[in-house]
Amino acid sequence: MKVTRIAYSARLNPGKYAALVEQACRLGRVRSEVWQRYGSVAGVGSGLRDRQVRDRWLADGTHALFGVLANAWKETVRDAMADIAANLEAAKVEVRRAISRRTSDAAERKRMFGALKADQWAGDPFLARQMRKHWKRGHNRTHDQIVVRADNYNTIVDGRGRLWLSIPGLEPRRMVRIPLSTTVAPTGTLRLILRGGRVEVHYQIDSAQMRSSQRPCGDQRVGVDKGYTEALTDSDGQPHGEQLGVLLTSESDRLKERNRRRAKLRSIANTAALRGDHGKAQRIKTNNLGTVKRDRQAARHRARVRTEIFTAVHEVVDKASTVIAEDLTKRFTARKKLPKNINRRLAAWTKGVTAEALKSVSERRGSALVPVNAAYTSQTCHHCGDFGRRSGDRLHCTPCGWCGRPT
Repeated sequence: MKVTRIAYSARLNPGKYAALVEQACRLGRVRSEVWQRYGSVAGVGSGLRDRQVRDRWLADGTHALFGVLANAWKETVRDAMADIAANLEAAKVEVRRAISRRTSDAAERKRMFGALKADQWAGDPFLARQMRKHWKRGHNRTHDQIVVRADNYNTIVDGRGRLWLSIPGLEPRRMVRIPLSTTVAPTGTLRLILRGGRVEVHYQIDSAQMRSSQRPCGDQRVGVDKGYTEALTDSDGQPHGEQLGVLLTSESDRLKERNRRRAKLRSIANTAALRGDHGKAQRIKTNNLGTVKRDRQAARHRARVRTEIFTAVHEVVDKASTVIAEDLTKRFTARKKLPKNINRRLAAWTKGVTAEALKSVSERRGSALVPVNAAYTSQTCHHCGDFGRRSGDRLHCTPCGWCGRPT
């Protein structure tokens, strides 16, 4: 199993960042060209792979328009073609469901499935109509990424222990050196994402290489309940990730106050623009309504939340060989309307991250994850199995007399 790791640049020179931005913009035009030619119904019948596209562009001189090195635009073509293929396969999933609903004839169904798999659906009215419905024409909006091949960069540690990443620039044999905030050198194909004056270096490693994957799991059978105030509560009544609710609540309340102030400033800027004072409006938008600081704060919050949740899951797996967790993928309708503050805070509940952590950690450490239907799990006593009386986060079981948090 592969996992993604992210390294960040540290105190990057503004001139280097500007050069990377220019390179990413030019590669964005390469992505746009790929999506324009092959990301629509007209490009489906070509049957071209990324290598064939690259050979064709080298032959007709299209590559000379990009203004980037050969390895850079070739890797971008490969990445864009992979995105188109994934986008197309996602649409085919919905079309297969439509085929199953349309006919029960095994021969007709097999014919349609075969035509869909071979990308020969354009001549079939039903398949063409369904594909146009579920596969919208793609447009590239990625102009901030650089894909670097595994053999096209190098890393070095200087005398002060800092790790530097050197990648090709816009000119041949001219590398751009990026200082990283980590001492672990990235490996494999790199994806550089430029955000707010900082470079994010995304790369994949084998999960077996991670130190946490070497930790053995426990030998118990444990049920867990995903919560808001704490990440998980196991069947022994022990909470894990008790700071999750504090993190989510404080961040939600902070965003409420900050967005209220930003709305007021935006109103002042709009009023100034209507009066003709465009200078004041522009100063407010430039100095008070930017997104760089906001995005960095959001990234730090997401990192803290993920750390809290993954730490909680590791604590559960430390004692469990089998983890039984409720499946919260289905939506439940509330019986009563909740206050605005509670709805706002619950909207930030990261149950998806908790499900991801349970799946990832269980697979890496050899523990079995068993999902169960979430219906009535919060009203069932795990001691005797009878229904109890739920009051807030406490369950009172009348038949056996148990009282505590449900799991």
